[in-house]
Amino acid sequence: MTEDRTRHDRISRHATPGVGNSLASWTAAKHPIRIAINYVVVWLVRISPSLRLKRWLLRRIGTTVGEGVSWGLEATPDVFWPELLTVEDHAIVGYDATLLCHEFLQDEYRTGRVVVGERAMIGAGAIVLPGVEIGADARVAANSLVTKDVPPGGTVAGVPARPMGSDDGNE
Repeated sequence: MTEDRTRHDRISRHATPGVGNSLASWTAAKHPIRIAINYVVVWLVRISPSLRLKRWLLRRIGTTVGEGVSWGLEATPDVFWPELLTVEDHAIVGYDATLLCHEFLQDEYRTGRVVVGERAMIGAGAIVLPGVEIGADARVAANSLVTKDVPPGGTVAGVPARPMGSDDGNE
């Protein structure tokens, strides 16, 4: 993780063609057949109880998935740009978490790599935005919205996610 760069520094901006918003012209960004294939694979990843199958399927759509990654039921990787997602060894992505590598806006869409470090944990229902890096052994609390990088070993919680005190009970 690079300390002096923010997620916004790592995001690529793409102008919206025409007069509509960027989501209205998504087919200019990605081929519909690719998105349909990704969607079916993501649907299978979301409902499969097999962690081994989930890792295999995620790799088929271009996601970098380390050894021993645990991907929770209903957790959703980015459907449009799964190749921008990296989940390192032994990380946990909790139930119904969403890892987004894109955001469609009015005048542009943005893409950015998301990296979940080794042994990091993303809590149930959390949402990670494009360009965010979550450091090794970091923790994201359930239902948090991660808009900024999480340092190695750090814990964040809330909407937007903010650093939490230590786990030793003294703070």
